[in-house]
Amino acid sequence: MAFNLPVEQIEELRNTKYNATVVELKKAHSDLMIVRVKPDKAIRPHRAGQYTLLGLGYWEGRYPGCQEESIPEEELTKLARRAYSLSSSILAPDGSYIKAEENDWNEFYIVLVRETGREIAPALTPRLFNLEVGSRLFMGEKITGHYNLSHVKPDDDVIFFSTGTGEAPHNYMALEMLRNNHQGKIISACCVRLGKDLGYREVHDVLMKKAPNYKYIQLTTREGDPSKKRYLQDLVRSGELESILGSKLNPAKTHVYLCGNPAMIGAPFKHLETGVRTYPQPEGIIELLESRGFNADLGHGHAPGNIHFEEYWS
Repeated sequence: MAFNLPVEQIEELRNTKYNATVVELKKAHSDLMIVRVKPDKAIRPHRAGQYTLLGLGYWEGRYPGCQEESIPEEELTKLARRAYSLSSSILAPDGSYIKAEENDWNEFYIVLVRETGREIAPALTPRLFNLEVGSRLFMGEKITGHYNLSHVKPDDDVIFFSTGTGEAPHNYMALEMLRNNHQGKIISACCVRLGKDLGYREVHDVLMKKAPNYKYIQLTTREGDPSKKRYLQDLVRSGELESILGSKLNPAKTHVYLCGNPAMIGAPFKHLETGVRTYPQPEGIIELLESRGFNADLGHGHAPGNIHFEEYWS
């Protein structure tokens, strides 16, 4: 569906507003994909964990089975845009680590949002899921963000917690550490609804055999016995995380990264006058870890902590 814009106008819009091409696309299933996008210009230097924009015109068709959309006529020639963290498949086809600096493409991990539960329909992902190899789209030239490994020392333990496609920046960060022969332990835990929603599971299985200091933990919430489902918070509460780590959680040599569902993260509000932190409920990872001596990096001029987070919700 092209919203009745003339074909010539659509081609002109694509020529003037798009600056990148899909060079590889893999669907884990109908609603989850890993896509590599090559920009027309060279990729700027950046850090693992950072993000950029993707966009498609409102004139583009939408994937079947998504919430119906109503667009004002004056919006039809504009782009639907959204920020996405850069991801990584970590391993090259020959089993070696990907040399990210040599890539002429960026990788993204995207879930299809079919509906929002609100009056305004999802704009971008129903269009992204019509992409094919060779399709054109918009990608931001600037890659930015403070969510990176800049505070991690070579022998620090690093723990990643993510929900769904919030795993994306952690994959790229894991690549950076593994390529740099990181000496500390690396644990990546991801919680999804169903096992099929773990788009990088095979990569992590290989990594655990290749790198002795790397461990991947997968949790599902809608498979098996409902009474036994676990969330990421349960790994901390039960002591299972420390069992996997092989030692007590040590704030002095551990950095924790959280990306995904805000309820999992549980970012506190710090009152400027009193300095007291108020935590949301139910209890999130930040509250659990701060009770164990960790300190969340809340930005706003505060000293950097050892819990870093990025709320990422579809």
